[in-house]
Amino acid sequence: METVRLSSTLSSGKSFLEKVQTESQVNVRDCYQCGKCSAGCPFVEAMDYSSHKILRLLQLGQIETVLKSKSIWICSHCATCYTRCPKKVDIPRLMEFLRMEANRQGFIGEKTVNIFSNLFLTSVRLTGRVHEMGTMGFYNLLSGHLFQDVLSAPGLFFNGKITPIPHLIKNRKVIQKIFANTKQRQGES
Repeated sequence: METVRLSSTLSSGKSFLEKVQTESQVNVRDCYQCGKCSAGCPFVEAMDYSSHKILRLLQLGQIETVLKSKSIWICSHCATCYTRCPKKVDIPRLMEFLRMEANRQGFIGEKTVNIFSNLFLTSVRLTGRVHEMGTMGFYNLLSGHLFQDVLSAPGLFFNGKITPIPHLIKNRKVIQKIFANTKQRQGES
């Protein structure tokens, strides 16, 4: 596999690792490669680079390799890695930052992951929580998987697990404020 190296220094003169630490509050340099995170990860078999390898690639400045990896999209944020880490490196938080950075730089290998992520966040922003039926329907439409999960929908509906009308939380302004603050912070970086 060809490894292309993205400049590890950003236009502001700040290194990528400094940006990671500032925006995600995760110090990648704290990882000393014990491998406990990867040993406990339930999805490590599906990843192209295990958690500790992602951290090592970042330490070595292989930013583009990390941003193009499947691993950052496969992480389910279960926090098994975080609970096992002797240095308390918050890998789920790091993976979320890396997803956002990959999105900003256009390194999205699986377009359907980005479709789902955007629909999920839009649902939360508009209603205060995820509207499963709407998210599922729009995902199928936008991803081209029109009939995916169609057979499971009636059972979920009749068991009260999904509803056609979204439940709205009482104070949605708080959620919208969180989204506005996040957007403002992203504009500052």
